[in-house]
Amino acid sequence: MSEAAVKPTVLKERVGEVVSAKMEKTIVVRVERRMPHPKYKKIIRLQKKFYAHDEEKKAKQGDTVRIIECRPLSRLKRWRLVEVVKQAEAPLEANV
Repeated sequence: MSEAAVKPTVLKERVGEVVSAKMEKTIVVRVERRMPHPKYKKIIRLQKKFYAHDEEKKAKQGDTVRIIECRPLSRLKRWRLVEVVKQAEAPLEANV
């Protein structure tokens, strides 16, 4: 097969918030999108959770991350972490 016949693949990319980082090398990312309702045309928010591979355990709960599509890594994981866009703010500790 010649190199001219090979088309580059365009991988899907999503940005979302980490809702769970309790698993080993896996994070759960909630991606929110807005779209008009098909019938009533009001803007509605839709949420979907993606399981993503985080090899170096860089992401923590509350972080905003960018994930990219990849080959199936397990039954649910089809995404991998590209970068942490924004770190979560540290929770305020109560002075007791």
